[in-house]
Amino acid sequence: MNDLLALALNRAQLLGAAYADVRTLTAREQSVSVRNGVVEGVGELENAGFGVRVLVNDAWGFASSAIVTAKEVERITAEAIAIAKASASYQQRRVYLGPPEVHQAVYRTPVEIDPFTVSIEDKIALLLEADRLMRAEASVKVAQGNLVCLRKHQTFASTEGSTIEQEIFETGGAIMALAIANGEIQRRSYPNVFRDQHAEGWEFIQRLDFVGNAPRIGAEAAALLSAEQCPNQVTTLILDRTQLGLQIHESCGHPTELDRVFGTEAAYAGTSFLTPEKLGVFRYGSEIVNLTADATTPGGLGTFGYDDEGVPAQRVPLVREGLFVGYLSSRETATQLAQLRGEDPSLSRSGGAMRASGWNRIPIIRMTNINLEPGTWELEDLIADTDEGIYMETNKSWSIDNLRLNFLFGTELAYEIKGGKRGKLYKNATYTGMTPEFWGACDAICNANSWGLWGVPNCGKGQPSQTAHAGHGAAPARFRNVRVGVMK
Repeated sequence: MNDLLALALNRAQLLGAAYADVRTLTAREQSVSVRNGVVEGVGELENAGFGVRVLVNDAWGFASSAIVTAKEVERITAEAIAIAKASASYQQRRVYLGPPEVHQAVYRTPVEIDPFTVSIEDKIALLLEADRLMRAEASVKVAQGNLVCLRKHQTFASTEGSTIEQEIFETGGAIMALAIANGEIQRRSYPNVFRDQHAEGWEFIQRLDFVGNAPRIGAEAAALLSAEQCPNQVTTLILDRTQLGLQIHESCGHPTELDRVFGTEAAYAGTSFLTPEKLGVFRYGSEIVNLTADATTPGGLGTFGYDDEGVPAQRVPLVREGLFVGYLSSRETATQLAQLRGEDPSLSRSGGAMRASGWNRIPIIRMTNINLEPGTWELEDLIADTDEGIYMETNKSWSIDNLRLNFLFGTELAYEIKGGKRGKLYKNATYTGMTPEFWGACDAICNANSWGLWGVPNCGKGQPSQTAHAGHGAAPARFRNVRVGVMK
């Protein structure tokens, strides 16, 4: 394999590339799903290939193949060069990559139990038992569960002298109950309906304890059928960490992606309200709001050793004491931002956020782990300190505009807070707001005892489309004067 990597890089330079890198990837994914006591699907997928990226005349070219032979490596490298030369006729600015990234390294996800050593039979049995316990509730008419195990082995080499090998493991799953009565359907899921996923082994599934949580999920789905509608009002809102994770993803992670800021995602994913002149001066949230892009967080879906440009994983401040201070960047966009701000581009370093969804995709800026740093409150103390409000938990729906400003989110369940105590159960809970105003209204964040990660394995971006895996760490937080309920 090393000979093939060297062949691609040597060929690229002989054909005129100012810079080139090559990635190889072998991925194995295993999935199991059940529904109403029946095994719905068992899947095993393995794919492998390589991709070559070159910079010629200040333009990028990329080509890939699933045929990993010396002859194919030469052909694909020449194809990437040809694409770059064709693109160069439309290139309008110089491309700087900043200081060289030269690393010889090996990284492996820390894993206690290799998820592929757990038998398919045991995985099915776990899901079927959770399914049975959810359907023990009479009004639960649909119960389902799923598990996913993923292992990726990838190598990276560049003309700057990097050679990096990484092995990434991911494990995840979810259970869900639908309660149905009198023409109404209510859903309850755990950890959430989209599937929680971590860069860990089977130990993550053991901690989730699907069987232990299944009776509660079934009972809560049933209880929602007779719950009151979430009232329409402006009130104090407390969000649990999983809902807050999605809030962070949509209103904090995406707008800080520097390629969106520069317009390269406008046609598909939108742009961003966080334009460059706001950097370092814009009030993003209250003084207790601190957001960090942290690719070193243990267990995060955005955790790795090096990104797909060979840049080391790192912690990048995005918001400090409510002030917007940083972006998710690549080598190219970091220098582009520096030029725009009148700084020396040769000194600008990437934040290490370039990742591709597979060997046949060019790397683009993706979220790592976008974390809300913990505060000082215990959750029960925070509720006790709230005279009147609503507590919302587990995402059900979301909508946000292409600038990442105006949003509307719905959750699976909510509770009234009255006199510092949780009260009646609400269904069909929603809340709406504008990003800076919403984060500016945050006046309390729970401490590390309530802080945890949430994995997003389904983030779409790019043309052709790429599905990325990102992580979000958060603890429950309180927001004042938020519009909740369906607006009339």
